[in-house]
Amino acid sequence: KMGRVKIFKFGILVFTISSVLCGFSASIESLIVFRTIQGIGGALMIPGSLSIISSVFSKEEKGKAIGTWSAATTIVMICGPVLGGALASVGLWRFIFFINLPLGIISYLILQYRVPESVVKGSPKIDWLGAILLIVSLSLQTYGFLEMPESGFDNLLVSGTIISGIVLFILFIYVEYKVADPMIPLDLFKNRTFSGVNLLSFFLYAGLGGIMLFFSLNLIQIQGYSELQAGLTFLPFSFLMVLMGRKMGSLKDKYGARNFLIFGPLITGIGIFGMSMIEMTAGPGEYWTTYFPWFMIFAFGMSITVVPLTTIVMTSVADEKSGTASGINNSVTRIAGTFVNAFVGALAVYLFVGFVSEGTTVLELTDLVTEEIMMEATNLGEAKSNVSYPEQLRTQVDQLFDISFVKTYGIVGYISASLAFVSSLIAFFTIKNNQ
Repeated sequence: KMGRVKIFKFGILVFTISSVLCGFSASIESLIVFRTIQGIGGALMIPGSLSIISSVFSKEEKGKAIGTWSAATTIVMICGPVLGGALASVGLWRFIFFINLPLGIISYLILQYRVPESVVKGSPKIDWLGAILLIVSLSLQTYGFLEMPESGFDNLLVSGTIISGIVLFILFIYVEYKVADPMIPLDLFKNRTFSGVNLLSFFLYAGLGGIMLFFSLNLIQIQGYSELQAGLTFLPFSFLMVLMGRKMGSLKDKYGARNFLIFGPLITGIGIFGMSMIEMTAGPGEYWTTYFPWFMIFAFGMSITVVPLTTIVMTSVADEKSGTASGINNSVTRIAGTFVNAFVGALAVYLFVGFVSEGTTVLELTDLVTEEIMMEATNLGEAKSNVSYPEQLRTQVDQLFDISFVKTYGIVGYISASLAFVSSLIAFFTIKNNQ
């Protein structure tokens, strides 16, 4: 009703202004509030950009166009941690937000003068009830999973928030089924391809979110990489996406998406599995012979997956539904990342504490020292020995923490690889040969 470009421009304004406010935040509470508003702006932009592409380009050109879009967005996504790590390492974290100001202004002007408006016919009402139910449901479940490692599921607050979140999600599904203009039209999921690619997206990005979080923590907290060095390890991913993005769009248009969506996640899973087998290293100097080969396999798998996946999401529904389809798929990937970080984070603390507990039985420790070590273990990768311990004991305890974290990282990686393998199977069973 309002127009895709107009909504996109409004999203840029919200995102840019909130970014500046994030940079000026004087407390963690205000930063969280402004980051939430920033997320709203982002939610208005990402689906809008793909729906504009869908409305402007013909079916034969969509693959190339989305390939270019994917390459551009990946450059920003991957370069962000590099720039963020560099700025954070010198104490200039606020500039991470301020850099969005000139980018936002440039983007707004390009939309204003170079992109034609497109409007979807009809005037659907905003599904406020559905939106509120979904937000509260996901927030409750995420909070519950994050608090579970420290308090346990038998804690009334933890179990209550998780169960309440599940109940509200079921209620959300009911509302979407009944309301005239649902936020998520459930009839779209009658399309086998659309359902399949969203299920594929959920498992693939859940696996991606799990390994990427702990990969960075492992490099910085255990392997001795600086924030900048850890950020630079993501550059091969960016280079491959740039080199292959537009080409993958052409290949998808020519050969279809099915085989790419079967073998891409499979290769991705193999790369993640290999990265998970690596134990303690001598630091950044060994990156090229340890993580780099497996990371390139992982990056190659994602490079041949992202464009066909995004394209088939957009082409599996009618053009007037493209914005909704993009929004749903984007939400699925974000929900997958949120849940896996909450769930895997809880699991990681449980595993880490268990490994540390096993390790303390080997060391000759007093009950008091053992208790202090186990309390510190809840800090996961940030766990450090007490400075009051003798030097030899401090070395032993720090080594125990490091080894325990590497073991935990390995299990998280194996789970992430398994999720990628599952997404490959989903593609095999849900996507037809001619798609």
